[in-house]
Amino acid sequence: MAIIPKNMTNAAAGKLRRAQEASQAMKDHEAERLATRAKTERLRAERLAREAATPVAAPTKKRR
Repeated sequence: MAIIPKNMTNAAAGKLRRAQEASQAMKDHEAERLATRAKTERLRAERLAREAATPVAAPTKKRR
């Protein structure tokens, strides 16, 4: 919660509070983006390791 000096007007206090909330929202958004990217990279690495461990059978040709 923002610390608002007592001598500020309501409008100025509201403007300050909104600016602080916007700043916090941007920090939260960036943290969420970084967490999602890290999770995606981890899952991709796991998938690639799993695919490398199990050989893929060559597709057979269909006879007509």
